[in-house]
Amino acid sequence: MFDPSNDPIQPDEGAEVGSTRSSLTSISESVLKGVVGEGQRTYAAYGKEEYGFPMDEKELERIDLCHVKYGALLDKRLFLAPIVEDPARILDLGCGTGIWCVDMAEEYPGAQVVGVDIAPTQPEWVPPNCQFELDDIEQEWTWKENTADFIFCRDLILSIRDFPRLIDQCYKHLKPGGWAEFHCVTGVLQCDDDSVPSDSHFQAMSDNLMTACNNFGTPVDDPMRWKGWFEDRGFENVTERIFKLPCNPWPRDKRLKLVGAWEQHNLLNNLEGMLMRLFHKGLGWSEDEILLFSAMLRKDIKNLGFHAYWPFITVYGRKPLSEETAADTSTQMAQQPAAETS
Repeated sequence: MFDPSNDPIQPDEGAEVGSTRSSLTSISESVLKGVVGEGQRTYAAYGKEEYGFPMDEKELERIDLCHVKYGALLDKRLFLAPIVEDPARILDLGCGTGIWCVDMAEEYPGAQVVGVDIAPTQPEWVPPNCQFELDDIEQEWTWKENTADFIFCRDLILSIRDFPRLIDQCYKHLKPGGWAEFHCVTGVLQCDDDSVPSDSHFQAMSDNLMTACNNFGTPVDDPMRWKGWFEDRGFENVTERIFKLPCNPWPRDKRLKLVGAWEQHNLLNNLEGMLMRLFHKGLGWSEDEILLFSAMLRKDIKNLGFHAYWPFITVYGRKPLSEETAADTSTQMAQQPAAETS
């Protein structure tokens, strides 16, 4: 795995210095700069498959804001699983700006926290127990199996085309008794009081997201199937909690009103970055069509009479301590409570 915190062009001791150096320099510059794509936004240039969101400065600001927003939604918790008190190794898949990794490294100074992403967008100055690697998590992992205490990922929307395989790799790389936890906004718009008209641009956005993501190869409703995939792989104590993430500050509850205000800001200021590549490649829309649709959608996002929210799905489960425990997983699952909704 490529570690952007190190000098990528320094050869190993004993290696010949020649054309390899210029080749590595060329590769690293391409990866670091990314590529300019739809809407003149910069996208990651590493990995086998395309990622739907950009990797430029505006997108990084959005990711950091979402970190704060999710913290408020989860009552200042970074995760929900009952992990061991002193984890030795923590992995963050698709770490983005690395902000979750940094917080975890500070909270668990005795743990080695490793963040991996296809975009080298992480900070250089981090806690000594935090590091970042550049890799495509949909490819075969090169880490040693049975070594992680906790594997986490958040908002892998538009990036994973085979979640069952990803979950399988998590299982293999966790220590017996280790936990995996996934978080994601589904993008499937919900409304409990029918205040969002069926012919609104808000509803059209949700419908178009579903179609575009399917065509893009990354179904937006995959998180709704995580719990079953965790159980199928053999995880035990699998727990699903679904939180309501308001799309604007319509709730009366002060905490949710604040979360909704952040999400409204997120949507109003980042629509083109979220939709440009996805709708262009997934629906065949032109840039002008996407810009016009975004302008109309903004009116709905500002309408506090539309009580819309996204389901924010969290699923976590533990790798059994032994194969005998794994064999009893189906029995244990029957005793688990139904999915919680917050």
